[in-house]
Amino acid sequence: MKTFGAYEAKTHLNQLLDLVEKGERITITRHGTPVATMQPADKTRKKSADAVAQMAEFGKGRRLDGLTIRKMINEGRK
Repeated sequence: MKTFGAYEAKTHLNQLLDLVEKGERITITRHGTPVATMQPADKTRKKSADAVAQMAEFGKGRRLDGLTIRKMINEGRK
């Protein structure tokens, strides 16, 4: 992972975007303290899409059989 100061990141944003597009992760610092990370968007989107697909698959075939949210809340309060 490469690190750039805020001023350098601001003045060289196009070059940083090129690096990120190629798969690099970049940390941006302010006075030496990390404040942001740039990373390729595709990986993040893919992880989110995979998580949603896994949740949907998990829910298939599972039924509450007459239970309502209200009944579950009341049961949890006992």
